[in-house]
Amino acid sequence: MTDRLITHLRHVDLAVPDLARQQDFYTGAWGLAEEHSDTGISFLAAEGSPEQYVVRLRQADDKRIDLIAFGVATPADVDTLAVRLATAGVTLVHEPRVLDTPGAGYGFRFFDNEGRTIEISADVAIRAHRRIEEGESVPVRLSHVVINSADPEGTRAFYERHLGFRLSDTLMHPRMGEMMYFLRINAWHHSLAIARGPHPSLHHASFELRGLDEYMRGTGRLLRAGVEKIWGPGRHLAGHNTFSYFLDPHGNTVEYTTELEQVDEDAWHPQLHDFSKPEVSDQWGTANAMDEFVAKKSFNDPDKGLFVAPPV
Repeated sequence: MTDRLITHLRHVDLAVPDLARQQDFYTGAWGLAEEHSDTGISFLAAEGSPEQYVVRLRQADDKRIDLIAFGVATPADVDTLAVRLATAGVTLVHEPRVLDTPGAGYGFRFFDNEGRTIEISADVAIRAHRRIEEGESVPVRLSHVVINSADPEGTRAFYERHLGFRLSDTLMHPRMGEMMYFLRINAWHHSLAIARGPHPSLHHASFELRGLDEYMRGTGRLLRAGVEKIWGPGRHLAGHNTFSYFLDPHGNTVEYTTELEQVDEDAWHPQLHDFSKPEVSDQWGTANAMDEFVAKKSFNDPDKGLFVAPPV
């Protein structure tokens, strides 16, 4: 097994045709804070997170995932991963260098097996952040990112082989086979998950709230604001986390969650969960049924950024 140098998820970067509308949603209803901005770019932070930003929005003609970013402990680990990937034939977008994004740091970018741009970095400056107060229903951190893949087995193998991700659990269906792989890079049950889909795209980005009360308050605030909910509120079996899924103005699925499981990595054994059983998708039984409508919403549009690195 590849030794694991990645320590955590940093941010997810999205390109959208209507930047102002997207900014208004994420800094308004969703509860992120614009920490930095530049021409055509907005860097959004979670109030409780030490990361400089957890979402980057960029004005572009086409909607796409610009990149998904992960952190490592040291610049030496950045160099080690870059050499490892290049030696294995993975295409680097750029070699390790000083980054020119907020917080600077040292990192590199590469294409994964399906052409998504991935960034690895270290020594990014810690952002001044604060403790989220009781009853305050804003995101504490970016919890996890789920991607759709036309080749989920190959994508899982890429992240395990080259980056040291480990399997926590698998969702399966008696007729459709294995449908989602939950992968971890630390004790959190998953920081990345890979869903079987018709094309590579963003399935959803998930944001952790302080606790159960704050999660429900946030869910209620979004419903009152008229944000389209596609699934929830409920509690998954895999990961044991709560879920409320909404659509942002460009049709990306975003999730409020809390109480994601932390596993004992030395003792954990991955489980195969049959999500045709209602209690697997939602232990509480409070969410609307997982049906074709919900699934199609999270398929999202085909990603137009594959094997095309973002300009910044």
